[in-house]
Amino acid sequence: MIQINMNLVYTIINLVVLYLLLRHFLIRPVTQVMEKRKQMVEEGFKNAQDMQNDALKMKQEYEEALSGAKQESVRIVDNARRSAKAEYDRIVSEAGEKAGSIIESAKETVQMEREKTMKELQSEIAGLAAASAAKIVGRQTGEQADRELYEQFLKETAGEAGEGSENEDR
Repeated sequence: MIQINMNLVYTIINLVVLYLLLRHFLIRPVTQVMEKRKQMVEEGFKNAQDMQNDALKMKQEYEEALSGAKQESVRIVDNARRSAKAEYDRIVSEAGEKAGSIIESAKETVQMEREKTMKELQSEIAGLAAASAAKIVGRQTGEQADRELYEQFLKETAGEAGEGSENEDR
């Protein structure tokens, strides 16, 4: 039969006890520490991935907001340009209307002044003509003759003045 040496048995028992003790006090705690560290690393990667996804999502939202802001600013500028153009056109048309009315008023005033001046000149010329005719005739003909000369002169000068004003209007 096989003979077993007692030293060998003690050595095997010591090795088994040593293995169990090492496993209980060394291998299990080291394995647990390694598991915890592995979980921490995985959680760190997961958190980093989540943060990266959040950052990408925020970047996309900011880009959309920026795009919306650009479109809004373009729309606001276009509206401002349209309203400025309308205001410009309104002011120009009002200025044109005012200028036209001022010109018309000035033309009417000039026409009235011209007519007034013509009437004053006619009466003055008639007076001068009557005075010169009286000097020529020598005051012998009387009031009736003066009146006839005056009326004849007015007819002649009124006819010439009417023709002159027609030529001026053309």
